[in-house]
Amino acid sequence: MNLNISLVRSASVIGRVFFVCFVVLTSCIQKKEQPLPIFGERDVQGTDTVYHTIGDFAFVDQDSASVTNDTFKDKIYVADFFFTSCRTICPIMKTQMLRVYDSIQNDPQVRLLSHTIDPTYDTVGLLHDFADRLGVKSDVWHFVTGKKEDIYKIAQTSYFATALEDKSETDGFIHSGAFLLIDKEKRIRGKYDGTKEEDVNRLMADIKRLEKEYEK
Repeated sequence: MNLNISLVRSASVIGRVFFVCFVVLTSCIQKKEQPLPIFGERDVQGTDTVYHTIGDFAFVDQDSASVTNDTFKDKIYVADFFFTSCRTICPIMKTQMLRVYDSIQNDPQVRLLSHTIDPTYDTVGLLHDFADRLGVKSDVWHFVTGKKEDIYKIAQTSYFATALEDKSETDGFIHSGAFLLIDKEKRIRGKYDGTKEEDVNRLMADIKRLEKEYEK
């Protein structure tokens, strides 16, 4: 009788240990985050996969400093397209991008890049005043201008974002409200609606997720 009781108790203890181990293991699996997706076309070359990347660019920012791909070497950055005289979605976008700025301004791994799609009006001086009014650091958040055709081309072919003139529109331009998350290899890792708080919340969380990928 005592032997049977001992066997029952031993089986019970083993069962509890197994259950605890199972719960812990399941919890670890659930907590493991998957890598962010990589956007755009890809080309499989043997055992290697070549992904779409942001093309070469050369613009000028609000401090008259040259901004190129090298500016973001070994950096994660968030890109968007806007113009200072926009009266529709741009004010909302800049309010939301300020939230992103506040979350990353002391993070040396992350930068912001805003391209004007109205370079004729948005001079370097005007962009400088615009950045000053926002109260942001120019080495963290670059507002860039350049040749209109270069800006439109990189928007459409590299970032898959809408940017073009349309005189039938209220302010004469059409552009997307997208925020694009770019990794250190110049690949698009996320696309977010810059007019929606919940999407921008997801962007800020994904920046942290992307940073963790580089920690591994």
